[in-house]
Amino acid sequence: MTGTSELEALYSDIEKAAGLLDASCSRDKVWPILTAYADVIPPQAQMAYRVATNSAGLDFRIASLAEDLDPYALALSNGLTEKTDHPVGTLLSDIQERFPLDYHGIDFGVVSGFKKTWTFFPLNDLQKVTELAHVPSMPRSLTENLDFYTRHGLDGKTSLIGIDYPSETLNIYFLGAPDETREPEAVRSMLREFGLSEPSEQMLALAKQSTGFYTTLSWDSSKIERITFAVIVPDLTAFPDRVDVDRKIEKFARNAPHTYGPADRKGIYGVTASPRGEYYKLQSWYQMPAQMVKMLSPDSSQ
Repeated sequence: MTGTSELEALYSDIEKAAGLLDASCSRDKVWPILTAYADVIPPQAQMAYRVATNSAGLDFRIASLAEDLDPYALALSNGLTEKTDHPVGTLLSDIQERFPLDYHGIDFGVVSGFKKTWTFFPLNDLQKVTELAHVPSMPRSLTENLDFYTRHGLDGKTSLIGIDYPSETLNIYFLGAPDETREPEAVRSMLREFGLSEPSEQMLALAKQSTGFYTTLSWDSSKIERITFAVIVPDLTAFPDRVDVDRKIEKFARNAPHTYGPADRKGIYGVTASPRGEYYKLQSWYQMPAQMVKMLSPDSSQ
């Protein structure tokens, strides 16, 4: 995606999507990001919108970036974010030096600009939190909560690391967690352990259907700060059973511009428990490689 016309079309669609949420879109923030990454975005890159009920804005994700690329270094060199002496600034390079990677991604707010990097491990080589804990720049809260991860059968199931630079936080994603971790009593126990909000029935319903979940850590706390359960939505006209979806988000998901057929409208719906209560989020794909469309189809054997 190197042509100006392709970038203009992408920006126009992002701007239209923001309008569906009655949200602003800043060309001054978005355009420099699109041009900075234009030469490293493959033609069939994963791209997705990200919205949440605790925020009025819109985020956009671009993934499928090559495993040998450092997307944070590229952001720094293009003035998209400021250099920092905080460990958050070296975590990505520390991970790249020590673990096999599949690909990377970035997130940006359509008003706030560059926010996050995403680093994906190969699905056939998920990583251990007990080994990730040895990374020099990793927050101490990972080491201090290893018992939690191992107790719930999560060691060796890390699929993705998300690094949020403005908030100086880290998301660790898990796939293939034992079924019992999604049962209502297990979910309640997890949340109580870290002083998180008591789950609603809606959250318990989503957790039971979830395909994965992630925890949020920071360098300023020894606790796990948030826990999120994620459910694949194979059809954006039919959200998960027994879950009352925020109507504004539902309208956005069904009408946001996208590059693939209406039969393939898919997303990921998540529910997050935090100390201040629970909130909901949706990732709705803008562009999805054909292989991923197949993988997320209800009749897929993958």
